[in-house]
Amino acid sequence: MNVTSEKKKVGFIGLGIMGRHMAGKILDGGHELHVYNRTKAKAGELIGRGAIWHDTAGEVAAASDVVITIVGYPSDVEEIYLGADNIVERAKPGAILIDMTTSSPTLARFVADKAAEKGIATLDAPVSGGDIGARDGRLSIMVGGDENAFKAALPLLELMGQNIVHQGPAGAGQHTKMCNQIAIAATMLAVSESLAYAKASGLDAKRVLTSIGTGAASSFLLNALGPKMLDEDYAPGFYVHHFIKDLCIAISEAQRMDLDLPALALAKRLYEKLALEGYGEEGTQAIFRVYGS
Repeated sequence: MNVTSEKKKVGFIGLGIMGRHMAGKILDGGHELHVYNRTKAKAGELIGRGAIWHDTAGEVAAASDVVITIVGYPSDVEEIYLGADNIVERAKPGAILIDMTTSSPTLARFVADKAAEKGIATLDAPVSGGDIGARDGRLSIMVGGDENAFKAALPLLELMGQNIVHQGPAGAGQHTKMCNQIAIAATMLAVSESLAYAKASGLDAKRVLTSIGTGAASSFLLNALGPKMLDEDYAPGFYVHHFIKDLCIAISEAQRMDLDLPALALAKRLYEKLALEGYGEEGTQAIFRVYGS
């Protein structure tokens, strides 16, 4: 299958804080877009632009050449791909199914095996960049799966992202995303502790950011989320409860590999504390609350 040869019928399942922007990029690319979301109201803007609504995920698959999913949890992925009226059963022969949810590498391999039995290719292609990256089409996309399927799907992925790397076989995209989330987890604690120290020592913490934001400590998280922490702006670009899900997946996979990651374990504990205090619907920068912001 060559996605570049003509405009395609593209299914998109999951129109949340990132998915709605990503699906919009498919429409911008001139493709026929078929959509499903548990809450139809979230599809309203896309339907107004010409997207075709379906009442089930299976109906989307039956109507599409390529199906893209980005949902909440591995259990949601499993239900959509392998549950009742699932998209593996309903997909056209030769279709490509692309899961962009941050999910389990083990599940990605299992889904790929089940789909291959029916002659259907799958890609696990989680993303990084948050709602801003999705809105601007600048996501980093980490892809696992068959290389030919990756090449065929690349023009669609390029509508949504700029840094798109095929990392290896099924599950490799999800493993790469776990590397990303592990790095974020430790960095979020480091940024929080740095700013908590600045405040406790009597410094102007925003002025501190102007110095350390261009030095060796510079990072996207420091420069983009550090100011939000200081402003107590905890609006979600990525929800705390979704990040906890990712950290749980990473720890589970690390344990399976007999790998001890103490910073990851600490981050999980502190984010879970934050959620228990009622802040699970806030953005990940809300971890600054733990430090007495």
